[in-house]
Amino acid sequence: MNDLTAVIIGASGLTGNLVLEELLRDNDFKTVRILVRRTVKIIHPKLEQEIVNFNNLDDYTKKFGEGDVIFCCIGTTQKKVKGDKELYKQIDYDIPINAASIGIANGFKKFLIVSAIGANENSSNFYVSLKGQIENALKQFHFDSLDIFQPSLLNGNRNEKRVLEKMLQGVMDIVSFLFLGPLKKYHAIGADTVAKSMVYAARQNKNGVHYYTYQEMMEMAREYNASKE
Repeated sequence: MNDLTAVIIGASGLTGNLVLEELLRDNDFKTVRILVRRTVKIIHPKLEQEIVNFNNLDDYTKKFGEGDVIFCCIGTTQKKVKGDKELYKQIDYDIPINAASIGIANGFKKFLIVSAIGANENSSNFYVSLKGQIENALKQFHFDSLDIFQPSLLNGNRNEKRVLEKMLQGVMDIVSFLFLGPLKKYHAIGADTVAKSMVYAARQNKNGVHYYTYQEMMEMAREYNASKE
């Protein structure tokens, strides 16, 4: 299992960059290919960087290449797209779904994606509904395994300032003791924990569709750390 090729979409973002760092250290992966709009300032013998125009399906397909595992960590915000819901959907929906389509055609066996807690296509909330639509669309592709990670608020050091998110992190830290039992899945989680749990899941021989929320991701990250000691 130590000759896997991974493709990461969203490697310049918070979680995607942490997934990249983990894969470059993981001996099970011999090649890590990132599809990005701009060059990432990392040099590593295992790393392949492909500058992609995600709006050009031919370019996207050409740069994708062959491999085993797809890590999809792409995501935008209303602020970045200036409230344009169609542009938001082009990024959060079209890029992952096109990745799945290309990946199946190119022989990839596993697809892992960062979604969101409460994802439900029938929700009146645009973000929650869109995440649900993405999850359901991905199930139409016949990967050996589809792993869906549903974090609540992500903690970590971003390259960009998100004032509201920072405030929410502070509030969540104060009231975290309230998230017990069924509410535990809404507990804020470190992006590094999500990244480690994704790499851990990619190394498992489990078929089918799997969902992971706070508790599962915490346990998987612990298992991953233990396997590296």
